[in-house]
Amino acid sequence: MAWALLILNTLGSTGAKTVVPLPRSVSQLVTMGSLMTAFVIALVLNKHLRIRPSAYLLLLTLLLFSSILASADLQEGAGALFRCFRLTVFVSTLWLLTRWWDGGFSFVRYHIRTYAVVLASVAIGLVISPGNAMPDIYGGRLSGAIWPLTPPQIGQYAAVISGLTLLLWFGRRTTWRSALIIVVPVMALLMLTHTRTATLGLIAGLAVAFLSMLLTSARARKVFAWTVGVGGVTGVVLAGALQTWFLRGQSADNFSSLTGRAKVWDALLEAPRSTAEYIFGVGLTDKSYDGLPIDNSWLAIYHEQGFVGIGLVAAFLLTLIVVAVLRPPSLARACAIFLITYTVSASYTEAGLGDASPYLLHLAVAASLLVRGVPQSDEQAFIPAKGAGVRGAGA
Repeated sequence: MAWALLILNTLGSTGAKTVVPLPRSVSQLVTMGSLMTAFVIALVLNKHLRIRPSAYLLLLTLLLFSSILASADLQEGAGALFRCFRLTVFVSTLWLLTRWWDGGFSFVRYHIRTYAVVLASVAIGLVISPGNAMPDIYGGRLSGAIWPLTPPQIGQYAAVISGLTLLLWFGRRTTWRSALIIVVPVMALLMLTHTRTATLGLIAGLAVAFLSMLLTSARARKVFAWTVGVGGVTGVVLAGALQTWFLRGQSADNFSSLTGRAKVWDALLEAPRSTAEYIFGVGLTDKSYDGLPIDNSWLAIYHEQGFVGIGLVAAFLLTLIVVAVLRPPSLARACAIFLITYTVSASYTEAGLGDASPYLLHLAVAASLLVRGVPQSDEQAFIPAKGAGVRGAGA
């Protein structure tokens, strides 16, 4: 429940028009209330404050302190301090939940189940109100008609849970029927969002995850070979359709500027800044510059938390990567590598690595998988426990 509420908090409160009009103040109250409730639940369950050491969360906590320091002068208004308060509660809740980080798949299942419910609401909205679910404001791309979700959000959730589910099926932690029940409809939603970042992140994450297992798993080599072969043939046969889907009807100029993102990035980098702003940033904002979304994690961090923030975010990403590389091959390591790869690839066109967001939750799941738990051999990593098919992805 605590993990589901953390995910609810990161859903945001902006998007297309919903079937039942939902004032932004109400959705903000729900998301913030869910965060406070998650913290209370985690505190009650861990009333003795037993936490597990985590380099990822330690560096994230240092980023929090840096954000508070940058926001203290109220250059971005009182909203900056409110965002710091939210990040404080968010990070504190993660620390409390580290007591249950044991290298197992519990948080992977929580992740899949919660986002499956979110995507089910998107599918329901598409059925009962296609006009609201695929509005002209997003060029006919799928958005949330029950809860205000944007196409990139839906694409991200669909890519992450479909990738994790496929890896669980590969590792025999769930049945192929359970995997199909989740992956097929979720991939359909991903295609309807026309989200290039999520699609490429899914492909890159799965490719790196399977590559990490090639030397120790014949099953991984077989699946990888079949995927490359079938994917290559499909790419050739459906090249025209794939190109049309990828371009989304955009002009060459719009596509080359990454749907206008490059113009915002250039303006942000060219703006004059003081020495303090270069080092610590201007404080937490709504991830926009001059009224336009930044849509790049690294530039958003540069703007809000300066070079100190960039260094800390790079440090916790590098820490997770190094730990994943040093761990022996296993399904848990493969899932962690998938989440890390997806997050890094999406950071180029999506913001969120410097503030409470789904990306920090993806990395928290990866960190929980990389904790040294009960030692297991490479063979044990791919052999299901008795009844594992029933307790798998939770379809």
